Amino acid sequence: MSPELKGTLVLAGCGKMGGAMLEGWLKSGVSPKQIVAIDPKPPQEVLAVLQRHGIRHNPPFASISGAEVLVIAVKPQVMGDVLPGLASLMSSKPVIISIAAGTTIATFEKAFGADAAVVRCMPNTPAAIGRGITGMVGNAHATPSQMALAETLLASTGEVVRVANESQIDFVTAVSGSGPAYVFLLAEAMAAAGEKLGLAPELAMKLARATVSGSGELLHQSKEPAATLRQNVTSPNGTTYAALQVLMAADGIQPLMDKAVAAAARRAKELAG
Repeated sequence: MSPELKGTLVLAGCGKMGGAMLEGWLKSGVSPKQIVAIDPKPPQEVLAVLQRHGIRHNPPFASISGAEVLVIAVKPQVMGDVLPGLASLMSSKPVIISIAAGTTIATFEKAFGADAAVVRCMPNTPAAIGRGITGMVGNAHATPSQMALAETLLASTGEVVRVANESQIDFVTAVSGSGPAYVFLLAEAMAAAGEKLGLAPELAMKLARATVSGSGELLHQSKEPAATLRQNVTSPNGTTYAALQVLMAADGIQPLMDKAVAAAARRAKELAG
């Protein structure tokens, strides 16, 4: 792993995203001896990983020394209960990496000190299979080396992009954080439309699922823009052309997506206070 993790990596919260990051770190070469997991009730599959690798789990805070990174992956609603206990780890000046939706950098500066180095991130659920994308932004106290270390750790579950300022994290949330749900809804809608044409429900969903996932993989592997890939499928006056006349009409998918993403961005801003 480069830049190299020299101290202790503390993971607070071992749910789906925290567990995915944990597995990514182990695969990328982080030593289990450098990791401490804090979670009163991790999922059974994550607990098995902790036990298999001999990772320290819920040790007394006083026994944790040399914390270099503190990753906060707890749910926002329990943040107030969790942060006070973690404050004891600040003596070693770790970089704080938060993947908690709707929790601002200011919240961590208030809890850990105005000079705390904080990196706020927004990953998405494909991180569970190493195909996520995470937006990140640091505060003024996060040094270039801390930002680089944070980016490397986040890259264990997929791509990482840096945004210009914290307000753009709300936009990342609206596009990629919530985005997987839009794609899953597309598969649902395609299957439902197929059923209305007369396909059996199981067959309609199988066709929709394979089409959405296969197209996503093609988009991932291709160097062509999405628009070019769309055009490659569209024969003049053919079946795809007929469908796109509806989807690309003035009242088609784009205005709906604009409204949906804007609604998600507004809600992200509201949750951040």
